[in-house]
Amino acid sequence: MSVRRLDPSQPASFTFSADNEAWARATIAKFPEGKQASAVIGLLWRAQEQSGGWLPEPAIRTVGEMLDMAHIRVLEVATFYTMFQLSPVGKKAHIQVCGTTPCMLRGSEALIEACKKRINEQPHKLSPDGNFSWEEVECLGACVNAPLIQVGNKLYEDLTPETLGDVMDAFARGETPEAGPRIERDFSAPIGGATTLNQPGFYEELAVRFADTGNSAGAEPVASPPDENKSNAGPAAALNEAVKVTGPDTARGASSIAAGAATAALTLAGTDASATSAADEADEAGKPAALAGPRGGQADDLKRISGVGPKIEGILNELGIFHFDQVANWSRETTQWVDNYLSFKGRIDREDWIAQARKLAAE
Repeated sequence: MSVRRLDPSQPASFTFSADNEAWARATIAKFPEGKQASAVIGLLWRAQEQSGGWLPEPAIRTVGEMLDMAHIRVLEVATFYTMFQLSPVGKKAHIQVCGTTPCMLRGSEALIEACKKRINEQPHKLSPDGNFSWEEVECLGACVNAPLIQVGNKLYEDLTPETLGDVMDAFARGETPEAGPRIERDFSAPIGGATTLNQPGFYEELAVRFADTGNSAGAEPVASPPDENKSNAGPAAALNEAVKVTGPDTARGASSIAAGAATAALTLAGTDASATSAADEADEAGKPAALAGPRGGQADDLKRISGVGPKIEGILNELGIFHFDQVANWSRETTQWVDNYLSFKGRIDREDWIAQARKLAAE
């Protein structure tokens, strides 16, 4: 980035307007005695706004006097931050082109060339009509949308020289173009849309792998997927395994871990665990009528119920539930009973499994 120097042409003086003077005094008063210099950036910014978008040297001296700061200290601030313009800027737009490595690799040099051709060969110089100026700046903090520019407080991203020209055309007409990417993407989302974490049933399957241990801040992983070679030792073994995985939990205590023991048992034991091992810890009221196996050896695809993924389907099968008509006939008590085996409580009612199952059973 080029050295930042004061413009050679300066006004003779600077005085805050009455409103800005009152604002500046109120801002200074917010800071403790001896710390008034902390208001320097705010006052310089207000001075720049009053001066038409740039910061003249007399304004820098005025701010220094108001804050009892040496002029050189205020000048250090003004020349350090690229938010402060040290020369007159375009009346309609001052374009800051990010030239840091990600933007450079994505074509910012072409944007700079476009600015040179349309505005002025040199940065910080006005276009012939006085409406535009430009400069190269360091990282604007939106590298995923490189290359980009900033005008005022708006970012214009994913630019080409052609789309940069469209943005400048809008400013030339007196418009303020909408900020954001200039390609088919939603802000910083991947080009073409999401490519991960969007598989059907992914979140349902994930939910089952996270046991509800009573942590109000959210569920946490209790175990890996079932290992078919492990023997089933019941809920006690599941609780021991949960403690191994999660480690001591002094914040919630052993009682909270115990509250998730039944769910952990089912998650850890996999197909070798009988559903009644966890049910021993649950209220028997409302327990659904279970089948030893699917009728005719062919189970319904319970995953057709929205909210039921492969893992939840496995839990339901372990509970002896294989068909839509079984779910369709659940009572309130049955719903609450089955809910004990789900990591995210209330999803049966929230996604209305019973109504869905009735429609599917009717098919």
